[in-house]
Amino acid sequence: MPVPAIVFPADPLNPRRPDPHFAWEARLVRELGGEQHLVDHDALLTGRAEEAVRRVPEDGGPLWYRGWMIPSRDYAAFATALSARGGNLLTSAAGYAAAHELPGWYGVFEGSTPSSVWIPSAGEAADGSAPGPGREELADAVARLGGRGPAIVKDYVKSRKHEWHEACYVPELADPDAVGRVVARFVELQGEFLAGGVVLRRYEEFERASAPVGAEAGPGAATGGTRAVEARVWWLDGEPVLVGPHPDAPHDEVDPDLSGVRSLVRTLGCRFVTTDLASRADGSGWRVVEVGDGQVSDLPRGIDATGLLTSLIAA
Repeated sequence: MPVPAIVFPADPLNPRRPDPHFAWEARLVRELGGEQHLVDHDALLTGRAEEAVRRVPEDGGPLWYRGWMIPSRDYAAFATALSARGGNLLTSAAGYAAAHELPGWYGVFEGSTPSSVWIPSAGEAADGSAPGPGREELADAVARLGGRGPAIVKDYVKSRKHEWHEACYVPELADPDAVGRVVARFVELQGEFLAGGVVLRRYEEFERASAPVGAEAGPGAATGGTRAVEARVWWLDGEPVLVGPHPDAPHDEVDPDLSGVRSLVRTLGCRFVTTDLASRADGSGWRVVEVGDGQVSDLPRGIDATGLLTSLIAA
């Protein structure tokens, strides 16, 4: 049975080498006896998938990707281009979208993650950006989320937690001006990178730790210079293969309870995913705050990824 190779983004300044951010992972893959290939990430994002994969050998067999995020439509083109060369991404385009975008995984995790509603984008403006939702659309979304209380604004993939008060946190959903202001600023800052649409998520209080001096750590701006403690769990075929801190706080010590998460990950049915977990401040348990495709989820610096990469090579 062919052994999977791992595809990394190439260094834009030296396309024969891995991107510096992923160089340590690529080096570890080599040390473990694995095979690696390089792709042009910039070409992927500009609709040139065939050009992007030209350094991947033909008849490459099973492949994992480990690199920067790719919009779902570009990932589909990536998979098609590799398939034309005899390569097979082990995460399908449909599987990637299901784990990468909130509407794809929310139905499975509903009840174990903050309540959420979303408004799909209505096409693109001339500059490539997506227009934000109108006042009536926002009012309907707010009503679906219960109409009151604090909330978070994000798109299908990312928030702007480092612009917490400006473009992420809504103190009170019952204030339509505040909702509109934060959403409009979020859409403006995301610009052409707005993924899928606008999401409103119920804000929940989690256990917190001190934020680094000078850091603007999202919720910390609203809670006395603290930030939520999060764990990131890497799952392969429904089993956790690596548990560690969130990349934003790589020195945190975390020990999440996975008892209620394993069955949800298996129900989602995606081979390689991550779950970001945080413990509620009232001690009532761990919550799933984000799900992601494992191929594009960052590793915290300093973590031992030997087990994770060994599992991918052996999958």
